[in-house]
Order: sequence, then structure tokens, then C-alpha cells
Amino acid sequence: MSLSLTLACLWAVFANVLAMTPSKDQHWRNAYFLIAVGVPMVGYVTMQHGPWVGLLVLAAGCSILRWPVIYFGRWLRRQFAGLSGRVE
Repeated sequence: MSLSLTLACLWAVFANVLAMTPSKDQHWRNAYFLIAVGVPMVGYVTMQHGPWVGLLVLAAGCSILRWPVIYFGRWLRRQFAGLSGRVE
């Protein structure tokens, strides 16, 4: 296994360990850290193994960090709703 995929697997294990620890802010601080580390790691995996493997790693990261992705999608929907002039 290459270094990039090994780091991606370690990131996933570390994310799951962080999810098991108690947190006062509902794990948002951990999520920000995992996003800051995960985005360059997805780029590294994509550089070494191509876009399809990079998309698989991105999908795995999105499934682990699903709430930040959901909130970002809601924010984007509000932004595009404001551009079209209609309110939902």
C-alpha cells in the first residue's frame, strides 16, 4: 500500500477514535482539524492514484464528516436561492 493510502487509512482510524471521545462542542473542533488535514490528504491520494481513487477517499471522508457536509450543502442552497430571487 502506498504512503498516501496508508495516511488516509490512519486518518479514518483517528477520526473514529476522536468520535469516541467526549466533547463539549459536539466535536466541531475535531471536525475542523480533520477537514484541515483531510483536504490536502485527498489531493495527495489523487496525485498518486488518480481521480477515481481520490473520489473514493473523498466519499469516505464525507461519510465520516457527514454533518459538516450537510451544513455546507444547506448553506450553498441558501446562497443559490438568494441569487435566483426565490425564497424557500
